[in-house]
Amino acid sequence: MGTFAIEAHQLVKTFGAARALDGFDLTVETGQIAGFLGPNGSGKSTTIRVLLGMLRADSGTADVLGLDSWRDAVDLHRRLAYVAGDVSLWPNLTGGEIIDLLTRIHRGPRGSARRAQLLERFDLDPAKKARTYSKGNRQKVALVAALCSDVELYLFDEPTSGLDPLMEAVFTDEVRRLREQGRTVLLSSHILAEVEKLCDTVTIIRGGRAVESGTLAQLRHLTRSAVTATTTADPAVLRAAPGVHDLTRDNHYLRFDVDDSQISAVLGLLAQVGVQNLTISPPSLEELFLRHYGDDVGPAADLGKAERVR
Repeated sequence: MGTFAIEAHQLVKTFGAARALDGFDLTVETGQIAGFLGPNGSGKSTTIRVLLGMLRADSGTADVLGLDSWRDAVDLHRRLAYVAGDVSLWPNLTGGEIIDLLTRIHRGPRGSARRAQLLERFDLDPAKKARTYSKGNRQKVALVAALCSDVELYLFDEPTSGLDPLMEAVFTDEVRRLREQGRTVLLSSHILAEVEKLCDTVTIIRGGRAVESGTLAQLRHLTRSAVTATTTADPAVLRAAPGVHDLTRDNHYLRFDVDDSQISAVLGLLAQVGVQNLTISPPSLEELFLRHYGDDVGPAADLGKAERVR
């Protein structure tokens, strides 16, 4: 186990009668990409603002890069970069001027070359005034500024909001590059496929508490896999088997869920009845997420828009 870039323990933050964080814990190991999931109102953005020293927790501790996030906020901001999901820019400055302003304390020796490379990759015209930019282009300004900063930690809160799929792919490539360089990333996103592709660990927050935390492999071990098979045999023996759930049959096509602890036994039963085709799929991140939110949220595409009242 390496050192931790982020260690937050038992964070509590209230706004009047609303309890945004309710004993929340989060650890992020140095050099990892950590996913942070939960719909709007679950406490994600409040957590990130506490980690940035923009909000002071009512109780609990938040250490970032070995510093107290509230007491040492000025020193901390010299060592991290942050991108919000709804970026506001100075309207009368150009995109290039804003990038230079945001990176003046962070840019490394290759800053100018890196800036030019990122402007090309994100297809951003830095000569235009910020007031002329679309939401997607405002987001690109913030991403270019963050990604050309030579820092240890990157905090991304819905960073691809407003970007098209091509630009989302560019962002994914750039975050992978950060990991190769040994940098640490905390990525809050409602795009579950993005998190699944990028993240070493995932934390799911609900009602201001961490309800799941670990690697995807660890989280999947706690749940069931989906099995599809084609067979002409009677599936009654499978229906009665321990660990088999929701078995359905359509002609010769079977589908059911199986507890991971029972997969070996079920494979033996499948061999007995005889199958022509067999697929066993671990649960997707979407399925893991919906275990905790269920009907509280809509389809995966709308997870980031779901609202909860705390």
